[in-house]
Amino acid sequence: MRRRHLLGLLSAAALAAPCRHALGGTGWRPTRRIRLIVPVAAGGSQDAVARIVAAPLSRRLGQPVVVENLPGAAGNLGFQTVARARPDGYTLLAGSDGLSINKSLFPRLGFDPVEGFAPVAWVVRVPQLMAVRADGPGGREGLEALRAAGARREMAAVGTTGIGSLAHLLGELVQEAAGTRWIHLPYRGGALAVNDLLAGVTDAVLVNAGAAAGLVRSGALRGLFVSSARRPAALPEVPTLVETGLLDEPVVGWHGIVAPAGTDPEIRATLGAAVQEVLALPEVAGRLAAIGLEPVTEPPERLAETIRADAERWGAVIRRARITPA
Repeated sequence: MRRRHLLGLLSAAALAAPCRHALGGTGWRPTRRIRLIVPVAAGGSQDAVARIVAAPLSRRLGQPVVVENLPGAAGNLGFQTVARARPDGYTLLAGSDGLSINKSLFPRLGFDPVEGFAPVAWVVRVPQLMAVRADGPGGREGLEALRAAGARREMAAVGTTGIGSLAHLLGELVQEAAGTRWIHLPYRGGALAVNDLLAGVTDAVLVNAGAAAGLVRSGALRGLFVSSARRPAALPEVPTLVETGLLDEPVVGWHGIVAPAGTDPEIRATLGAAVQEVLALPEVAGRLAAIGLEPVTEPPERLAETIRADAERWGAVIRRARITPA
């Protein structure tokens, strides 16, 4: 009995040790599993980021962080589930720029996608990538070529990750700046849009960089621009959107973790510190880099500012383009 009791104490200490290391001197400690709600189906970059972070975060917190996919209604099902959850640190959202966009795209939701959440941690920025098939021109020349692309059509056809997605709204800005119009073809994810581009169904795609970066590196696709502030290490030959001269500033999405509004700042500080420790792990950074993403070390307050600023920016684009959900 004494031996079994000693082994039990040692096992408990082993589980608690990483928790103490990660959580520092803050007072709150999780005592049961934490739900991390992903408001999209499994398989996309948002889901991938959540799963890359969840396992090491479980070790840091000493409690399971369980990823749950709740897709539906352009992310609003998952958003609403977390917004209406108890603000106790045990239900979190793997959030994205959809929070800012949906505030204007769905004006009568019954909850506020911006004010209904409190930031925990900014995980990654998500650049957009516009690409054509390998036999098409790249850079600004490729953008100009879209005006004449598709001999069977009056306009080029460009696939994006859906109506009201960041890619769709960025596409509206690019069309305004370039003085051109193209046919917008919304898909239920970047992979489907890229497949149709390769098959010749569309002339270009505008998707999260992770959905097409590998095909650009392999030579199957040619990048027209990335929307980040600088060229990603994985795509050094693809110009930034600013370099094309069409826009004066980058347009980048984000993936992060937010909690229901009203969650105690001490709880958010504990969770945020643990997420930052996870992002500093080489294996986590490596897995994120493999899908074209880099960890963000900025404080959660900057994420809150970004969410509010983006809500104003994308609200204006939605109104100008008269975009309504399908």
